[in-house]
Amino acid sequence: MSTQTAAARVAHTPRRQRIMRRLPWWIGAAFLVGTAALWVFPFVWMVSASLKDNMEMFAGGLNLLPSDPVWSNYARAWNDAHFGRYLINTVIVTLVTVVIVTVRCATCGYVLARYRFRGSRIFMGVLVATLFVPTGYTIIPVVRVSMELGLLDSLSGMILALSGAAYVSAILIYYGYFRKIPRELEEAAVVDGAGFVRTFFSVMLPLAMPVTATVAVLTFITTWNSFFLPLVFSFSRPELRTVSVGMQAFVGETATDWTGMAAAGVISILPVVVLFIFLQRYFVEGISGAVKS
Repeated sequence: MSTQTAAARVAHTPRRQRIMRRLPWWIGAAFLVGTAALWVFPFVWMVSASLKDNMEMFAGGLNLLPSDPVWSNYARAWNDAHFGRYLINTVIVTLVTVVIVTVRCATCGYVLARYRFRGSRIFMGVLVATLFVPTGYTIIPVVRVSMELGLLDSLSGMILALSGAAYVSAILIYYGYFRKIPRELEEAAVVDGAGFVRTFFSVMLPLAMPVTATVAVLTFITTWNSFFLPLVFSFSRPELRTVSVGMQAFVGETATDWTGMAAAGVISILPVVVLFIFLQRYFVEGISGAVKS
């Protein structure tokens, strides 16, 4: 009997060891799932609120299932609040800004990473210092320059103002990625007769596609959610509003259309979610590549 008991203990020991080894992983997985649920819940609640009326939204609390979906909230947001026009404005401004910022930051990061010139360290220090400058301190000179150029009440002026920011994080991401690329690739291009522009656009920039996707996603999100500059540039022309500024259309003097605002929020956030789903692999590769360097 004692021999059978000892054999059973020996058989159970490896199982207990496997369980104890996997226990930290299970705890970590449960923690991550709970954290993800907390992050996703506000978005899910907003989708649920967009399908309710105001009374049900306030009375339902955290209930996510609408008793009778009210699809007219989306029609009211799209037509009555002119969110269709605001969405078109936002798409135009965001896409053009992403292109300008990507090319500009890629060129700047490439020059800082591959060339040494007098004052380069000072230039890098000034760039990093601008990270600590609040947006409110720069909006006044930007508006003044736009007024002098006659671009204040136009989408082109809004695009130039948004794309003219420093975007230091994007420059540093390109800087870190270009530093680890072998110089033999540039030397081979120079031997073939390529100049600076051709070397950059034909050799270096295609190699930085993961970083480009990362910068494009970050710039897209920043521009899409920008509020101060679009508000100033569309103050006297409401038809130029973007989706972030257009949210004010649901706030009245005596009441607020919360369900319409929730529907507009769902409409405005869907393009960002779709873009990130398609570019998430490149986004992670770009961030990891810049960090490793």
